[in-house]
Amino acid sequence: MNTRPVIDDSSGPVSLSASFNHDASCFSVGLDTGFCDFNAGIGRTEMLERYNYLAIVGGGKNPKFPQNKVGLQRQSFAVRFLTLQQVIIWDDAKRKVAITLDFKTSVLRVRLSKSRIVVALQNSIHVYAFSSPPTRLSVFETADNPLGLCCLGSKIVAFPGRSHGKVQIVELASGNVSIIPAHSSPLRAMDLSPDDSLLATASETGTLIRVYSTGNCARVAELRRGVDSAFIFSIAFSPSNEKVAVTSDKSTLHIFDLPISNGSSQAHSPIRRSASPLTPTEESTNNKWGLLGRLPLLPRVFSDVYSFASAHFEIGEEPMHGYLPALGTSAARPPKGVIGWTDDQTMLVIGAGHDGRWERFKIIEDHGGKRFCVRDGWKRYLGG
Repeated sequence: MNTRPVIDDSSGPVSLSASFNHDASCFSVGLDTGFCDFNAGIGRTEMLERYNYLAIVGGGKNPKFPQNKVGLQRQSFAVRFLTLQQVIIWDDAKRKVAITLDFKTSVLRVRLSKSRIVVALQNSIHVYAFSSPPTRLSVFETADNPLGLCCLGSKIVAFPGRSHGKVQIVELASGNVSIIPAHSSPLRAMDLSPDDSLLATASETGTLIRVYSTGNCARVAELRRGVDSAFIFSIAFSPSNEKVAVTSDKSTLHIFDLPISNGSSQAHSPIRRSASPLTPTEESTNNKWGLLGRLPLLPRVFSDVYSFASAHFEIGEEPMHGYLPALGTSAARPPKGVIGWTDDQTMLVIGAGHDGRWERFKIIEDHGGKRFCVRDGWKRYLGG
């Protein structure tokens, strides 16, 4: 046992946030030390696909910008570093701020598309046209949303409803609003599929992942992560909408088949070899409990759909003091287990903090058709 006291536990930069762009080809991090000539903290960043724009929100011990201002920045590099009440849009070519959005309360998350800027606050969602100057198009009231949950697609935006556990889906073109009663407890995580046709949600209980059609708000799948409660970190659809990946504070990555026969999008993942003619739903269930899943009158936990593969990812042991993470993270910890699919068989999982790293996982099959998830590589992006 190492009983020597730590002389300095604050050496090196600390990443306060980490997020992927739309196709997980890049990710951005916000550091407590800033970037370029900004010697101040960046609490959250959000990339616009692979374009020159990046939304930044200050954070950390010494925020660069007030935490009620949002900014968007043109960027030349994949990684950018910048407070929780201000969103900044930075023009990296001209080395100046292009757009600034100020708010009276802390900004918890920013989402970007080619036509919209969406800002999540504690109890509201603000939608702006992506223009200079930006035009505020609408404001929606939400239940307490301390995690800044919000998903922006090309046609719709989804966020918590006015009551806990409900989801609002707004069509960007028409402004029509649909309500999904997704859970009975507050929402913890959500994600839109790449084609906007499906929405996956998890509550603070963390045992079930529910998938809904955004077209008719019908539930199309219910997936069981486990029996014990867990803190869901991230949910992400595969590019073909055929799989969903989930991470939690159990330090486990779960991958599920989506048992959707008609599919919301054309399937174009590699053909699976299977030793049995079972459907993905039946296969996932039987892999967990076997014949017990077919017996009547047993608790539903025996018949629920479980993940077909899982793997351990590094969650780290972040100190509970020494820096101020971005508002909205739990237990004074930076984001962990953020998932990005690079293709239908490959995922990246990134985490922030002192031990900022990414890990790559692949889905492989054995000769019998059974699928596994294995870690294929990892790297500390902070250079530690």
